[in-house]
Amino acid sequence: MDLKSGYPFWPVKNGLIQTYPPLTQDVACDVVVLGGGITGALVAYHLVEAGLDTVVLDKRDIGWGSTSATTALLQYEIDTPLYELIEMVGEDHAARAYLACRDAIAKIEALTHKLDDSSGFERRKSLYYASKRSDVKALQAEFAVRRKHGIRLDWLDAKDIEAAFGFTKPAALLSYDAAQVDAYRLTHALLRAAMARGLRVFDRTTATRIAPEANGVCVETERGPSVAARTLVFATGYESQDYLKHKVAKLISTYALASEPMAELSDALREHLIWEHARPYLYMRTTDDGRVIMGGEDEDFRDPIRRDRLIDRKANKLRDKFHTLFPQHQLDIAFTWAGTFGETKDGLAYIGQTPEWPHAYFALGYGQRHHLQHPGSRDHPRRDCGEAKRVCRSVSV
Repeated sequence: MDLKSGYPFWPVKNGLIQTYPPLTQDVACDVVVLGGGITGALVAYHLVEAGLDTVVLDKRDIGWGSTSATTALLQYEIDTPLYELIEMVGEDHAARAYLACRDAIAKIEALTHKLDDSSGFERRKSLYYASKRSDVKALQAEFAVRRKHGIRLDWLDAKDIEAAFGFTKPAALLSYDAAQVDAYRLTHALLRAAMARGLRVFDRTTATRIAPEANGVCVETERGPSVAARTLVFATGYESQDYLKHKVAKLISTYALASEPMAELSDALREHLIWEHARPYLYMRTTDDGRVIMGGEDEDFRDPIRRDRLIDRKANKLRDKFHTLFPQHQLDIAFTWAGTFGETKDGLAYIGQTPEWPHAYFALGYGQRHHLQHPGSRDHPRRDCGEAKRVCRSVSV
């Protein structure tokens, strides 16, 4: 599947950061990670840190799938509000998910301090505004339950929003635990650090057959060589449905743009991630060189051709929405792209085992279209698989 199209900003900005060889001979290892995006890189980094001999395979260039298209807003909020998630999974599990997401932002920050590249990590506040007056009641419920569980945030009324941001909305939640990053750079930085400790990475190597064996798995590739491992981790993102019997997510097309650098940006834009209560929702951030990156205009995924045909029209709609909020800024579009993501019923991602794949785990960042996943932490809430239509759940940041 083509996960993205158009001209995503990050590969254009960074270029081909590093090259990796294809697999040309049989290898053996403790763990083989299938997928070299941000999730696969995080998993591989932590496995190597734990002393496991690890191999990463990717059929594309490293980081060239959905990782290259993410806008990488680092937020503890998932697409399902906490008060709604409580109704789905219970208060303890829902609160634990949100708190783990919040804490994961600090873990990403600490991780970037250990690497040779900060990957554009910057702390930000996050504004979540009511798109219309009828949204206010839902925001009030969300505000109350987050505060109950110790999440720091402020309630803003219409006057507060206009004074701080210059536009008028009925209400908003101001969160203090948010950040942004260049996920494409971070992927390469993680792999580079892990390779210094023995990680082996092979891209442009397509897995054609995965054969469970008595003591592990054998991954055969189209080039001929294979990887023998005790354990397999699927970090294949939105293409993972090919390996699962039950449908675990609904595919959605989303659209994004990056502006030309702006000579002047308001403090509101520079210091905040901004998104809205409406579904589908608008979301935006800025970059260190003064660009605005924004996305939204989601619709059901049908096929890449239809998705790609809509890029220009969707980008123009996004630009118009920006000008409605910030008429004092002239946004000129520099890059536009489209991507496909998986939307789960409760907004949570998937991580863990499933009976049809012995000796294997799934680490799938489903559910969040613009967030960055951090599956490397052991304290993430998880829902073990084994029942029909379930794998197990991780969190996003």
